[in-house]
Amino acid sequence: MRGPMVSGVINQLLTTTDWGELDYLVIDMPPGTGDIHLTLCQVAPLTAAVIVTTPQKLAFIDVAKGVRMFSKLKVPCVAVVENMCYFDADEKRYYPFGKGSGTQVVQQFGIPNLFDLPIRTTLSSSGDTGIPEVVSDPQGDVAKIFQNLGVCVVQQCAKIRQQVSTAVSYDRSIRAIRVKVPDSDEEFFLHPATVRRNDRSAQSV
Repeated sequence: MRGPMVSGVINQLLTTTDWGELDYLVIDMPPGTGDIHLTLCQVAPLTAAVIVTTPQKLAFIDVAKGVRMFSKLKVPCVAVVENMCYFDADEKRYYPFGKGSGTQVVQQFGIPNLFDLPIRTTLSSSGDTGIPEVVSDPQGDVAKIFQNLGVCVVQQCAKIRQQVSTAVSYDRSIRAIRVKVPDSDEEFFLHPATVRRNDRSAQSV
C-alpha cells in the first residue's frame, strides 16, 4: 500500500482504536521517511522520537534523513540506539561493522543520549519465542541497557512537557492579554491596568 491508502489505514488505526488508559504509546516505525512516517507525525501528537541505527555508513545516511524529518515536524529526538554494535568474546570486545555511527548521529544532531546494543543470539531467539530478554534475564547486561533507555525516554518526555510554552496573545476586543495554560482548556486575562497597579516599579511614576 502507498499514498492515500496508507494514510487512511494509519489514520483509522490511531483514531478509532480503543487504546485504553495508557501512560505511553510506543510506535515502532519502519525505516525510511515515507508516507507512513509523515502520516504518523501529522495525525498523532508525538512527544518524542528514539532513533535506531546500525554501525554501517549507509545506515547513518538514512538516519540523518529521519532526524531531519522529525526536526521539520517538530518532534524532538531524545535518544539514539545503535543496534548490532559489538560482541564480546575471548575477554575482548569486537566491533565487526566499525565504530562511531551512533556517536556521529549524537554529535551532528545534538541528540542527548546514546545506547549501544550488542550482537547476541539470545536477543534473536528471545524475540522468536515471544519472551524478551529483559523478562527472561532481568538482571543481565542487555536488560539493563533497555531499562536505562526506558528511564531516559520517560525523563526526556517529562522535560519536553514542562517546556511547552504558555500561549500568550492580545485580545483587542477587550483590550487584555489572553494567557492559555498548557495541556488544558484553562485560560485567563490580564488587563494592562491590573498589571500596572501590581507593578511596584511603576508606583513611583
